Amino acid sequence: MVGRQPELEAQRPEGLVLGTEQGASTPLGFWTYVDPQRYLQLDDVVHVTSPLPDGQAVDFYGVVDELRAVQEGVRFASDVALASSGVLPAESAVSAHVSVTRVEPEIFVPPRPGEAVRRAHAAARDRALFFDAMERRLPVGLSRSGEPIFANLDFLDGTRGAHVNISGVSGVATKTSYAMFLLYSLFGSGVLGHETANTRALVFNVKGEDLLFLDKPNAGLPEAERVRYSDLDLEAAPFPSLRLFAPAARGDQPVPLTGSRMDGVTGFYWTLREFCAERYLRFLFADADDERSQLGFVVQRVESELALAARLSLPLDAPTVEIGGELVTDFDELVDAIGRMTDPDEGAWGGRAAPGTVSAFMRRLEAAKPHVGQLIRGLASEDAERHRIETGGAQVTVVDIHRLHDRAQRFVVGVVLKREFERKEASGSPRPLMLVVLDELNKYAPREGQSPIKDVLLDIAERGRSLGVVLIGAQQTASEVEPRVVANCALRVVGRLDAAEAQRGEYGFLTPAARARASLLKPGTMILQQPEIPVPLLLQFPYPAWATRPAEAATTADPFARFE
Repeated sequence: MVGRQPELEAQRPEGLVLGTEQGASTPLGFWTYVDPQRYLQLDDVVHVTSPLPDGQAVDFYGVVDELRAVQEGVRFASDVALASSGVLPAESAVSAHVSVTRVEPEIFVPPRPGEAVRRAHAAARDRALFFDAMERRLPVGLSRSGEPIFANLDFLDGTRGAHVNISGVSGVATKTSYAMFLLYSLFGSGVLGHETANTRALVFNVKGEDLLFLDKPNAGLPEAERVRYSDLDLEAAPFPSLRLFAPAARGDQPVPLTGSRMDGVTGFYWTLREFCAERYLRFLFADADDERSQLGFVVQRVESELALAARLSLPLDAPTVEIGGELVTDFDELVDAIGRMTDPDEGAWGGRAAPGTVSAFMRRLEAAKPHVGQLIRGLASEDAERHRIETGGAQVTVVDIHRLHDRAQRFVVGVVLKREFERKEASGSPRPLMLVVLDELNKYAPREGQSPIKDVLLDIAERGRSLGVVLIGAQQTASEVEPRVVANCALRVVGRLDAAEAQRGEYGFLTPAARARASLLKPGTMILQQPEIPVPLLLQFPYPAWATRPAEAATTADPFARFE
Protein backbone atom coordinates (compact mmCIF):
# COMPACT_ATOMS: atom_id res chain seq x y z
CA MET A 1 0.00 0.00 0.00
CA VAL A 2 2.71 2.45 1.04
CA GLY A 3 4.62 1.99 -2.22
CA ARG A 4 1.57 2.95 -4.27
CA GLN A 5 0.69 6.18 -2.43
CA PRO A 6 2.75 8.51 -4.70
CA GLU A 7 1.13 6.89 -7.72
CA LEU A 8 -2.35 7.66 -6.32
CA GLU A 9 -1.62 11.13 -4.99
CA ALA A 10 -0.15 12.29 -8.29
CA GLN A 11 -3.39 11.59 -10.06
CA ARG A 12 -6.51 13.65 -9.60
CA PRO A 13 -9.51 11.38 -9.09
CA GLU A 14 -12.09 11.01 -11.83
CA GLY A 15 -14.88 10.77 -9.29
CA LEU A 16 -16.17 9.50 -5.96
CA VAL A 17 -17.95 6.33 -4.90
CA LEU A 18 -21.68 7.04 -4.75
CA GLY A 19 -23.74 6.39 -1.63
CA THR A 20 -27.30 7.03 -2.82
CA GLU A 21 -30.04 4.43 -2.58
CA GLN A 22 -30.11 4.04 -6.36
CA GLY A 23 -26.32 3.89 -6.61
CA ALA A 24 -25.58 1.73 -3.59
CA SER A 25 -22.09 0.25 -3.38
CA THR A 26 -21.60 -3.55 -3.22
CA PRO A 27 -18.47 -5.74 -3.07
CA LEU A 28 -18.93 -6.76 -6.72
CA GLY A 29 -19.94 -3.44 -8.24
CA PHE A 30 -20.50 0.20 -7.40
CA TRP A 31 -21.57 3.51 -8.91
CA THR A 32 -19.25 6.47 -9.20
CA TYR A 33 -20.07 10.17 -9.30
CA VAL A 34 -17.94 11.63 -12.10
CA ASP A 35 -16.18 14.94 -11.51
CA PRO A 36 -17.70 17.56 -13.89
CA GLN A 37 -14.15 18.55 -14.88
CA ARG A 38 -13.21 14.95 -15.65
CA TYR A 39 -14.82 12.07 -17.48
CA LEU A 40 -15.03 8.29 -17.56
CA GLN A 41 -16.03 6.22 -20.56
CA LEU A 42 -17.02 2.62 -21.16
CA ASP A 43 -14.13 0.14 -20.72
CA ASP A 44 -12.05 2.46 -18.55
CA VAL A 45 -10.19 0.59 -15.81
CA VAL A 46 -10.44 2.20 -12.37
CA HIS A 47 -8.99 1.80 -8.88
CA VAL A 48 -10.45 2.60 -5.45
CA THR A 49 -8.79 2.27 -2.05
CA SER A 50 -11.22 1.93 0.86
CA PRO A 51 -10.27 1.77 4.57
CA LEU A 52 -11.52 -0.79 7.09
CA PRO A 53 -12.31 -0.05 10.76
CA ASP A 54 -9.15 -1.86 11.87
CA GLY A 55 -6.92 0.38 9.78
CA GLN A 56 -6.42 -1.98 6.85
CA ALA A 57 -7.05 -0.76 3.33
CA VAL A 58 -8.76 -2.74 0.57
CA ASP A 59 -7.98 -2.06 -3.09
CA PHE A 60 -10.89 -2.41 -5.51
CA TYR A 61 -10.20 -2.65 -9.23
CA GLY A 62 -12.86 -2.67 -11.91
CA VAL A 63 -14.04 -1.82 -15.40
CA VAL A 64 -16.65 0.80 -16.31
CA ASP A 65 -19.55 -1.01 -17.99
CA GLU A 66 -22.35 1.57 -17.86
CA LEU A 67 -22.76 5.36 -17.72
CA ARG A 68 -25.72 7.63 -17.19
CA ALA A 69 -26.31 11.38 -17.09
CA VAL A 70 -29.20 13.07 -15.27
CA GLN A 71 -30.38 16.54 -14.39
CA GLU A 72 -30.79 16.86 -10.67
CA GLY A 73 -33.61 19.05 -9.48
CA VAL A 74 -36.14 18.41 -12.28
CA ARG A 75 -39.27 16.23 -12.33
CA PHE A 76 -40.82 16.47 -15.79
CA ALA A 77 -39.44 15.88 -19.26
CA SER A 78 -40.14 19.47 -20.28
CA ASP A 79 -38.11 20.76 -17.34
CA VAL A 80 -34.95 20.17 -19.34
CA ALA A 81 -35.71 23.26 -21.43
CA LEU A 82 -36.37 25.38 -18.35
CA ALA A 83 -33.18 24.17 -16.69
CA SER A 84 -31.15 24.82 -19.81
CA SER A 85 -32.45 28.41 -20.01
CA GLY A 86 -31.71 29.01 -16.33
CA VAL A 87 -35.34 29.24 -15.18
CA LEU A 88 -35.04 26.13 -12.98
CA PRO A 89 -32.04 25.52 -10.72
CA ALA A 90 -30.75 22.17 -11.94
CA GLU A 91 -27.34 20.58 -12.33
CA SER A 92 -26.23 17.86 -14.70
CA ALA A 93 -24.56 14.85 -13.09
CA VAL A 94 -22.82 11.88 -14.69
CA SER A 95 -22.39 8.57 -12.88
CA ALA A 96 -20.58 5.42 -13.96
CA HIS A 97 -21.12 1.82 -12.92
CA VAL A 98 -18.00 -0.22 -12.22
CA SER A 99 -17.91 -4.03 -12.31
CA VAL A 100 -15.29 -5.18 -9.85
CA THR A 101 -12.60 -7.40 -11.35
CA ARG A 102 -10.23 -7.78 -8.40
CA VAL A 103 -10.16 -7.17 -4.66
CA GLU A 104 -6.84 -7.07 -2.75
CA PRO A 105 -6.75 -8.42 -0.12
CA GLU A 106 -9.81 -10.58 -0.66
CA ILE A 107 -12.01 -8.96 1.96
CA PHE A 108 -15.34 -8.59 0.23
CA VAL A 109 -16.81 -5.46 1.72
CA PRO A 110 -18.31 -2.60 -0.31
CA PRO A 111 -16.11 0.42 -0.98
CA ARG A 112 -17.16 3.33 1.21
CA PRO A 113 -19.12 6.20 -0.38
CA GLY A 114 -16.98 9.24 -0.98
CA GLU A 115 -13.75 7.36 -1.67
CA ALA A 116 -11.72 8.59 -4.65
CA VAL A 117 -12.04 6.73 -7.95
CA ARG A 118 -9.04 6.97 -10.29
CA ARG A 119 -8.22 5.59 -13.68
CA ALA A 120 -5.82 2.69 -13.38
CA HIS A 121 -2.59 2.98 -15.36
CA ALA A 122 0.63 1.00 -15.61
CA ALA A 123 1.00 -1.39 -12.66
CA ALA A 124 -2.46 -0.62 -11.28
CA ARG A 125 -4.06 -1.49 -14.62
CA ASP A 126 -2.05 -4.71 -14.79
CA ARG A 127 -3.34 -5.65 -11.34
CA ALA A 128 -6.92 -4.79 -12.29
CA LEU A 129 -6.86 -7.06 -15.34
CA PHE A 130 -4.65 -9.78 -13.80
CA PHE A 131 -1.91 -9.09 -16.32
CA ASP A 132 0.56 -9.04 -13.43
CA ALA A 133 -0.25 -12.71 -12.71
CA MET A 134 0.29 -13.87 -16.29
CA GLU A 135 3.73 -15.41 -16.67
CA ARG A 136 3.32 -15.74 -20.46
CA ARG A 137 1.38 -12.79 -21.83
CA LEU A 138 0.07 -13.02 -25.38
CA PRO A 139 -0.80 -9.64 -26.97
CA VAL A 140 -4.37 -9.96 -28.25
CA GLY A 141 -5.22 -6.34 -29.03
CA LEU A 142 -5.33 -2.77 -27.81
CA SER A 143 -7.75 -0.93 -25.57
CA ARG A 144 -9.52 2.09 -26.98
CA SER A 145 -6.94 4.22 -25.19
CA GLY A 146 -4.15 2.40 -27.01
CA GLU A 147 -2.86 0.24 -24.15
CA PRO A 148 -2.04 -3.44 -24.80
CA ILE A 149 -4.47 -6.17 -23.79
CA PHE A 150 -3.08 -9.60 -23.04
CA ALA A 151 -4.34 -13.17 -22.78
CA ASN A 152 -2.73 -15.85 -20.66
CA LEU A 153 -1.02 -18.35 -22.96
CA ASP A 154 -1.70 -21.06 -20.37
CA PHE A 155 -5.34 -20.98 -21.49
CA LEU A 156 -4.44 -21.37 -25.15
CA ASP A 157 -1.58 -23.87 -25.37
CA GLY A 158 -3.21 -26.59 -23.25
CA THR A 159 -1.42 -25.91 -19.97
CA ARG A 160 -4.66 -24.91 -18.22
CA GLY A 161 -7.04 -24.76 -21.15
CA ALA A 162 -7.15 -24.49 -24.92
CA HIS A 163 -9.11 -23.44 -28.00
CA VAL A 164 -10.59 -20.15 -29.20
CA ASN A 165 -14.11 -19.51 -30.49
CA ILE A 166 -14.91 -16.40 -32.53
CA SER A 167 -18.46 -15.32 -33.42
CA GLY A 168 -19.78 -12.49 -35.55
CA VAL A 169 -21.77 -11.33 -38.54
CA SER A 170 -20.18 -12.24 -41.85
CA GLY A 171 -18.28 -9.45 -43.55
CA VAL A 172 -18.51 -7.09 -40.57
CA ALA A 173 -17.08 -8.93 -37.58
CA THR A 174 -13.67 -9.62 -39.25
CA LYS A 175 -13.54 -13.06 -37.64
CA THR A 176 -10.90 -14.51 -39.97
CA SER A 177 -8.77 -11.37 -39.72
CA TYR A 178 -8.74 -11.64 -35.94
CA ALA A 179 -7.95 -15.36 -36.04
CA MET A 180 -4.94 -14.61 -38.25
CA PHE A 181 -3.88 -11.75 -35.99
CA LEU A 182 -3.87 -14.19 -33.05
CA LEU A 183 -1.65 -16.54 -35.05
CA TYR A 184 0.65 -13.70 -36.02
CA SER A 185 0.93 -12.57 -32.40
CA LEU A 186 1.68 -16.13 -31.26
CA PHE A 187 4.51 -16.47 -33.74
CA GLY A 188 5.81 -12.90 -33.60
CA SER A 189 5.59 -11.89 -29.94
CA GLY A 190 8.12 -14.40 -28.63
CA VAL A 191 5.62 -15.72 -26.08
CA LEU A 192 6.21 -19.30 -27.28
CA GLY A 193 9.93 -18.99 -26.62
CA HIS A 194 12.06 -21.80 -28.05
CA GLU A 195 8.88 -23.60 -29.21
CA THR A 196 8.15 -20.94 -31.83
CA ALA A 197 10.24 -22.54 -34.59
CA ASN A 198 8.50 -25.92 -34.34
CA THR A 199 4.93 -24.75 -33.73
CA ARG A 200 2.71 -25.28 -36.76
CA ALA A 201 -0.59 -23.78 -37.93
CA LEU A 202 -3.06 -25.36 -40.34
CA VAL A 203 -5.44 -22.81 -41.87
CA PHE A 204 -8.42 -23.61 -44.10
CA ASN A 205 -9.23 -20.84 -46.55
CA VAL A 206 -12.98 -21.24 -47.06
CA LYS A 207 -14.00 -17.85 -48.51
CA GLY A 208 -12.39 -15.84 -51.29
CA GLU A 209 -8.64 -15.39 -51.63
CA ASP A 210 -8.11 -13.60 -48.32
CA LEU A 211 -5.53 -16.03 -46.97
CA LEU A 212 -3.54 -16.72 -50.13
CA PHE A 213 -1.23 -13.72 -49.69
CA LEU A 214 -0.17 -14.07 -46.06
CA ASP A 215 3.48 -14.02 -47.10
CA LYS A 216 3.13 -10.74 -49.04
CA PRO A 217 3.42 -7.34 -47.31
CA ASN A 218 0.34 -5.12 -47.40
CA ALA A 219 1.32 -2.23 -49.63
CA GLY A 220 -1.64 -0.18 -48.40
CA LEU A 221 -0.95 -0.44 -44.66
CA PRO A 222 -1.29 3.07 -43.15
CA GLU A 223 1.50 4.35 -40.96
CA ALA A 224 -0.92 4.67 -38.04
CA GLU A 225 -1.50 0.91 -38.18
CA ARG A 226 2.24 0.27 -38.09
CA VAL A 227 2.35 2.29 -34.88
CA ARG A 228 -0.36 0.06 -33.41
CA TYR A 229 1.75 -3.01 -34.13
CA SER A 230 4.65 -1.25 -32.42
CA ASP A 231 2.45 -0.57 -29.38
CA LEU A 232 2.01 -4.35 -29.11
CA ASP A 233 5.77 -4.96 -29.54
CA LEU A 234 5.05 -6.64 -32.88
CA GLU A 235 6.64 -6.01 -36.25
CA ALA A 236 4.25 -4.96 -39.02
CA ALA A 237 5.22 -7.64 -41.54
CA PRO A 238 3.75 -10.63 -43.39
CA PHE A 239 4.00 -14.23 -42.18
CA PRO A 240 7.61 -15.28 -42.79
CA SER A 241 7.03 -19.01 -43.35
CA LEU A 242 4.07 -20.07 -45.49
CA ARG A 243 3.10 -23.02 -47.67
CA LEU A 244 0.01 -22.97 -49.88
CA PHE A 245 -2.09 -25.89 -51.11
CA ALA A 246 -5.04 -25.75 -53.48
CA PRO A 247 -7.11 -28.58 -54.96
CA ALA A 248 -5.74 -30.08 -58.17
CA ALA A 249 -7.77 -29.07 -61.20
CA ARG A 250 -9.20 -31.67 -63.53
CA GLY A 251 -6.80 -33.08 -66.09
CA ASP A 252 -3.73 -35.27 -66.24
CA GLN A 253 -1.50 -32.61 -64.66
CA PRO A 254 -2.36 -31.67 -61.04
CA VAL A 255 -2.37 -27.91 -61.64
CA PRO A 256 -3.62 -26.07 -58.52
CA LEU A 257 -7.14 -24.71 -58.80
CA THR A 258 -6.74 -21.18 -57.47
CA GLY A 259 -7.72 -17.72 -58.55
CA SER A 260 -5.21 -14.93 -59.08
CA ARG A 261 -2.27 -16.59 -57.31
CA MET A 262 -0.43 -19.48 -58.90
CA ASP A 263 3.19 -19.05 -57.78
CA GLY A 264 4.19 -21.14 -54.79
CA VAL A 265 0.90 -23.06 -54.71
CA THR A 266 0.88 -26.89 -54.73
CA GLY A 267 -2.09 -28.78 -56.14
CA PHE A 268 -3.20 -31.48 -53.69
CA TYR A 269 -5.04 -34.77 -54.10
CA TRP A 270 -5.14 -38.29 -52.65
CA THR A 271 -4.52 -41.56 -54.43
CA LEU A 272 -7.20 -44.19 -54.81
CA ARG A 273 -5.22 -46.50 -52.56
CA GLU A 274 -5.05 -43.88 -49.80
CA PHE A 275 -8.78 -43.24 -50.12
CA CYS A 276 -9.55 -46.93 -49.70
CA ALA A 277 -6.89 -47.90 -47.15
CA GLU A 278 -7.46 -44.91 -44.83
CA ARG A 279 -11.28 -45.25 -44.89
CA TYR A 280 -12.02 -41.78 -46.22
CA LEU A 281 -15.34 -42.78 -47.80
CA ARG A 282 -17.24 -41.68 -44.66
CA PHE A 283 -16.35 -38.04 -45.27
CA LEU A 284 -18.53 -38.04 -48.38
CA PHE A 285 -21.61 -38.73 -46.23
CA ALA A 286 -22.83 -36.11 -43.78
CA ASP A 287 -24.81 -38.59 -41.66
CA ALA A 288 -22.65 -41.72 -41.99
CA ASP A 289 -22.14 -41.97 -38.23
CA ASP A 290 -25.81 -41.73 -37.28
CA GLU A 291 -26.46 -44.96 -35.41
CA ARG A 292 -30.17 -44.78 -36.25
CA SER A 293 -29.40 -44.75 -39.95
CA GLN A 294 -28.88 -47.92 -42.01
CA LEU A 295 -26.85 -45.72 -44.35
CA GLY A 296 -24.07 -45.59 -41.78
CA PHE A 297 -24.01 -49.39 -41.72
CA VAL A 298 -23.60 -49.55 -45.50
CA VAL A 299 -20.80 -46.95 -45.42
CA GLN A 300 -18.92 -48.95 -42.79
CA ARG A 301 -19.35 -52.19 -44.76
CA VAL A 302 -18.09 -50.64 -47.98
CA GLU A 303 -15.18 -48.93 -46.20
CA SER A 304 -14.07 -52.28 -44.76
CA GLU A 305 -14.20 -53.94 -48.18
CA LEU A 306 -12.27 -51.07 -49.80
CA ALA A 307 -9.58 -51.25 -47.09
CA LEU A 308 -9.25 -55.00 -47.69
CA ALA A 309 -9.00 -54.46 -51.43
CA ALA A 310 -6.24 -51.89 -50.88
CA ARG A 311 -4.24 -54.37 -48.79
CA LEU A 312 -4.58 -57.13 -51.37
CA SER A 313 -4.00 -55.09 -54.53
CA LEU A 314 -0.58 -55.54 -56.13
CA PRO A 315 1.88 -53.95 -56.40
CA LEU A 316 1.55 -52.59 -52.87
CA ASP A 317 3.10 -49.23 -53.76
CA ALA A 318 0.74 -48.57 -56.67
CA PRO A 319 -1.78 -45.72 -56.36
CA THR A 320 -4.54 -47.87 -57.88
CA VAL A 321 -6.62 -50.73 -56.43
CA GLU A 322 -8.20 -53.89 -57.81
CA ILE A 323 -11.86 -54.53 -57.05
CA GLY A 324 -13.75 -57.60 -58.22
CA GLY A 325 -10.89 -58.59 -60.50
CA GLU A 326 -10.84 -55.21 -62.27
CA LEU A 327 -8.22 -52.47 -61.96
CA VAL A 328 -9.64 -49.13 -60.81
CA THR A 329 -7.68 -46.09 -61.99
CA ASP A 330 -9.89 -43.07 -61.13
CA PHE A 331 -12.74 -42.07 -58.85
CA ASP A 332 -15.46 -42.55 -61.48
CA GLU A 333 -14.33 -46.14 -61.98
CA LEU A 334 -14.25 -46.63 -58.21
CA VAL A 335 -17.86 -45.49 -57.88
CA ASP A 336 -18.88 -47.84 -60.69
CA ALA A 337 -17.05 -50.72 -59.02
CA ILE A 338 -18.74 -50.02 -55.68
CA GLY A 339 -22.08 -49.97 -57.47
CA ARG A 340 -21.45 -53.45 -58.86
CA MET A 341 -20.26 -54.84 -55.53
CA THR A 342 -23.29 -53.47 -53.63
CA ASP A 343 -25.74 -54.82 -56.22
CA PRO A 344 -27.39 -57.88 -54.56
CA ASP A 345 -27.15 -59.77 -57.87
CA GLU A 346 -23.37 -59.25 -58.25
CA GLY A 347 -21.79 -58.61 -54.82
CA ALA A 348 -22.39 -58.71 -51.09
CA TRP A 349 -20.91 -55.39 -49.97
CA GLY A 350 -24.34 -54.09 -49.03
CA GLY A 351 -24.78 -56.82 -46.41
CA ARG A 352 -28.37 -57.17 -45.22
CA ALA A 353 -29.25 -53.52 -45.75
CA ALA A 354 -32.56 -52.86 -47.45
CA PRO A 355 -32.37 -52.27 -51.22
CA GLY A 356 -33.71 -48.75 -50.70
CA THR A 357 -30.83 -47.95 -48.32
CA VAL A 358 -28.26 -49.28 -50.79
CA SER A 359 -29.87 -47.19 -53.52
CA ALA A 360 -29.71 -44.08 -51.32
CA PHE A 361 -26.03 -44.81 -50.64
CA MET A 362 -25.26 -45.07 -54.35
CA ARG A 363 -27.24 -41.96 -55.23
CA ARG A 364 -25.15 -39.90 -52.81
CA LEU A 365 -21.95 -41.46 -54.02
CA GLU A 366 -22.86 -40.75 -57.65
CA ALA A 367 -23.66 -37.15 -56.70
CA ALA A 368 -20.13 -36.79 -55.28
CA LYS A 369 -18.41 -37.78 -58.54
CA PRO A 370 -18.36 -34.39 -60.26
CA HIS A 371 -17.23 -32.59 -57.09
CA VAL A 372 -14.47 -34.77 -55.62
CA GLY A 373 -13.30 -36.73 -58.65
CA GLN A 374 -10.23 -34.54 -59.22
CA LEU A 375 -9.20 -34.96 -55.56
CA ILE A 376 -8.92 -38.76 -55.71
CA ARG A 377 -6.60 -39.99 -58.47
CA GLY A 378 -4.69 -43.01 -59.72
CA LEU A 379 -1.48 -41.15 -60.55
CA ALA A 380 2.02 -42.48 -59.93
CA SER A 381 2.79 -42.72 -56.21
CA GLU A 382 6.06 -40.78 -56.44
CA ASP A 383 4.09 -37.90 -57.99
CA ALA A 384 1.48 -38.19 -55.26
CA GLU A 385 4.12 -37.62 -52.59
CA ARG A 386 4.71 -34.15 -53.97
CA HIS A 387 0.99 -33.34 -53.91
CA ARG A 388 0.03 -34.51 -50.43
CA ILE A 389 -0.87 -31.90 -47.81
CA GLU A 390 1.96 -31.82 -45.28
CA THR A 391 2.16 -29.36 -42.39
CA GLY A 392 5.83 -29.86 -41.55
CA GLY A 393 7.30 -27.80 -44.36
CA ALA A 394 6.40 -24.34 -43.06
CA GLN A 395 5.20 -22.54 -39.96
CA VAL A 396 1.80 -21.83 -41.52
CA THR A 397 0.09 -24.15 -44.00
CA VAL A 398 -2.94 -22.77 -45.87
CA VAL A 399 -5.31 -25.23 -47.52
CA ASP A 400 -7.43 -23.32 -50.03
CA ILE A 401 -10.89 -24.86 -50.57
CA HIS A 402 -12.93 -21.80 -51.43
CA ARG A 403 -13.51 -22.87 -55.06
CA LEU A 404 -14.71 -26.36 -54.15
CA HIS A 405 -18.31 -27.49 -53.89
CA ASP A 406 -19.68 -27.75 -50.36
CA ARG A 407 -19.49 -31.56 -50.45
CA ALA A 408 -15.84 -31.45 -51.51
CA GLN A 409 -15.02 -28.86 -48.84
CA ARG A 410 -16.38 -31.17 -46.15
CA PHE A 411 -14.37 -34.05 -47.55
CA VAL A 412 -11.10 -32.11 -47.56
CA VAL A 413 -11.60 -30.70 -44.05
CA GLY A 414 -12.54 -34.10 -42.65
CA VAL A 415 -9.65 -35.99 -44.24
CA VAL A 416 -6.97 -33.41 -43.39
CA LEU A 417 -8.10 -33.04 -39.77
CA LYS A 418 -8.33 -36.81 -39.33
CA ARG A 419 -4.77 -37.28 -40.63
CA GLU A 420 -3.30 -34.49 -38.49
CA PHE A 421 -5.10 -35.60 -35.33
CA GLU A 422 -3.97 -39.20 -35.80
CA ARG A 423 -0.42 -37.99 -36.43
CA LYS A 424 -0.44 -36.05 -33.16
CA GLU A 425 -1.88 -39.04 -31.32
CA ALA A 426 0.87 -41.27 -32.69
CA SER A 427 3.59 -38.81 -31.63
CA GLY A 428 2.63 -39.24 -27.97
CA SER A 429 3.64 -35.65 -27.11
CA PRO A 430 1.65 -32.40 -26.97
CA ARG A 431 4.66 -30.49 -28.28
CA PRO A 432 5.12 -28.99 -30.76
CA LEU A 433 1.70 -27.37 -30.89
CA MET A 434 -0.60 -27.70 -33.89
CA LEU A 435 -3.03 -24.78 -34.32
CA VAL A 436 -6.05 -25.34 -36.57
CA VAL A 437 -7.96 -22.33 -37.95
CA LEU A 438 -11.40 -23.18 -39.33
CA ASP A 439 -14.14 -20.75 -40.33
CA GLU A 440 -17.82 -21.70 -40.81
CA LEU A 441 -17.61 -24.02 -37.83
CA ASN A 442 -21.40 -24.36 -37.80
CA LYS A 443 -21.18 -26.18 -41.14
CA TYR A 444 -18.65 -28.75 -39.95
CA ALA A 445 -19.85 -29.20 -36.35
CA PRO A 446 -23.57 -28.30 -36.42
CA ARG A 447 -25.64 -28.30 -33.27
CA GLU A 448 -27.96 -31.02 -34.56
CA GLY A 449 -27.14 -34.39 -36.14
CA GLN A 450 -24.06 -36.56 -36.43
CA SER A 451 -21.29 -36.67 -39.02
CA PRO A 452 -17.71 -37.99 -39.25
CA ILE A 453 -16.32 -34.44 -39.49
CA LYS A 454 -18.24 -33.39 -36.39
CA ASP A 455 -16.81 -36.37 -34.51
CA VAL A 456 -13.26 -35.33 -35.46
CA LEU A 457 -13.88 -31.75 -34.30
CA LEU A 458 -15.40 -33.00 -31.05
CA ASP A 459 -12.31 -35.11 -30.52
CA ILE A 460 -10.12 -32.06 -31.05
CA ALA A 461 -12.24 -29.94 -28.71
CA GLU A 462 -12.32 -32.54 -25.93
CA ARG A 463 -8.94 -34.27 -26.24
CA GLY A 464 -6.90 -31.84 -28.31
CA ARG A 465 -5.63 -29.99 -25.27
CA SER A 466 -3.75 -33.07 -24.05
CA LEU A 467 -2.40 -33.76 -27.53
CA GLY A 468 -1.26 -30.24 -28.36
CA VAL A 469 -3.96 -29.60 -30.99
CA VAL A 470 -5.58 -26.17 -30.57
CA LEU A 471 -8.74 -25.22 -32.47
CA ILE A 472 -9.34 -21.59 -33.44
CA GLY A 473 -12.87 -21.84 -34.77
CA ALA A 474 -15.11 -19.12 -36.15
CA GLN A 475 -18.75 -18.88 -37.15
CA GLN A 476 -21.51 -16.34 -37.58
CA THR A 477 -23.71 -17.84 -34.88
CA ALA A 478 -22.39 -19.85 -31.93
CA SER A 479 -25.96 -21.01 -31.25
CA GLU A 480 -25.76 -23.22 -34.37
CA VAL A 481 -22.53 -24.98 -33.32
CA GLU A 482 -22.28 -28.20 -31.29
CA PRO A 483 -22.35 -26.95 -27.65
CA ARG A 484 -19.50 -29.23 -26.55
CA VAL A 485 -17.17 -27.66 -29.11
CA VAL A 486 -17.93 -24.14 -27.91
CA ALA A 487 -17.92 -25.08 -24.21
CA ASN A 488 -14.37 -26.43 -24.44
CA CYS A 489 -12.99 -23.10 -25.71
CA ALA A 490 -11.10 -21.21 -23.01
CA LEU A 491 -11.09 -17.94 -24.98
CA ARG A 492 -14.37 -16.61 -26.36
CA VAL A 493 -14.40 -13.70 -28.81
CA VAL A 494 -17.32 -11.88 -30.40
CA GLY A 495 -17.40 -9.24 -33.08
CA ARG A 496 -20.52 -7.58 -34.47
CA LEU A 497 -23.55 -9.73 -33.58
CA ASP A 498 -27.13 -9.78 -34.69
CA ALA A 499 -29.23 -8.37 -31.84
CA ALA A 500 -31.34 -11.54 -31.54
CA GLU A 501 -28.28 -13.80 -31.62
CA ALA A 502 -26.63 -11.78 -28.83
CA GLN A 503 -29.48 -12.77 -26.49
CA ARG A 504 -28.82 -16.50 -26.88
CA GLY A 505 -27.45 -18.49 -23.96
CA GLU A 506 -24.14 -19.13 -25.74
CA TYR A 507 -23.25 -15.50 -25.01
CA GLY A 508 -24.02 -15.67 -21.31
CA PHE A 509 -20.47 -14.49 -20.56
CA LEU A 510 -21.39 -11.04 -21.91
CA THR A 511 -22.73 -8.43 -19.53
CA PRO A 512 -26.07 -6.77 -20.50
CA ALA A 513 -24.15 -3.72 -21.67
CA ALA A 514 -21.74 -5.86 -23.73
CA ARG A 515 -24.66 -7.67 -25.39
CA ALA A 516 -26.11 -4.33 -26.44
CA ARG A 517 -22.75 -3.08 -27.69
CA ALA A 518 -22.11 -6.24 -29.70
CA SER A 519 -24.70 -5.12 -32.26
CA LEU A 520 -22.82 -1.84 -32.74
CA LEU A 521 -19.22 -3.02 -33.02
CA LYS A 522 -17.23 -1.86 -36.04
CA PRO A 523 -14.77 -4.01 -38.02
CA GLY A 524 -11.55 -4.43 -36.10
CA THR A 525 -13.25 -4.27 -32.70
CA MET A 526 -13.93 -7.43 -30.68
CA ILE A 527 -15.04 -8.41 -27.17
CA LEU A 528 -12.84 -10.99 -25.44
CA GLN A 529 -13.68 -13.21 -22.48
CA GLN A 530 -10.94 -15.24 -20.79
CA PRO A 531 -11.04 -17.36 -17.62
CA GLU A 532 -8.90 -15.19 -15.31
CA ILE A 533 -10.77 -11.93 -15.91
CA PRO A 534 -14.38 -11.87 -14.65
CA VAL A 535 -15.62 -9.29 -17.17
CA PRO A 536 -15.33 -9.29 -20.97
CA LEU A 537 -12.87 -6.79 -22.42
CA LEU A 538 -13.39 -4.70 -25.53
CA LEU A 539 -10.31 -4.63 -27.75
CA GLN A 540 -9.17 -3.41 -31.14
CA PHE A 541 -6.57 -5.03 -33.34
CA PRO A 542 -4.44 -3.60 -36.15
CA TYR A 543 -5.27 -3.90 -39.83
CA PRO A 544 -3.49 -6.91 -41.40
CA ALA A 545 0.14 -6.20 -42.21
CA TRP A 546 -0.09 -8.96 -44.84
CA ALA A 547 -1.98 -8.68 -48.11
CA THR A 548 -5.56 -9.94 -48.17
CA ARG A 549 -6.14 -9.44 -51.91
CA PRO A 550 -4.01 -9.20 -55.06
CA ALA A 551 -4.08 -5.38 -55.12
CA GLU A 552 -2.63 -5.19 -51.60
CA ALA A 553 0.21 -7.49 -52.58
CA ALA A 554 1.54 -4.90 -55.02
CA THR A 555 5.26 -4.22 -54.69
CA THR A 556 4.87 -0.45 -54.84
CA ALA A 557 5.12 1.46 -51.58
CA ASP A 558 2.38 3.85 -52.75
CA PRO A 559 -0.96 2.31 -51.73
CA PHE A 560 -2.81 4.47 -54.28
CA ALA A 561 -0.55 3.75 -57.25
CA ARG A 562 -2.80 0.91 -58.41
CA PHE A 563 -5.69 3.36 -58.97
CA GLU A 564 -3.74 5.64 -61.31
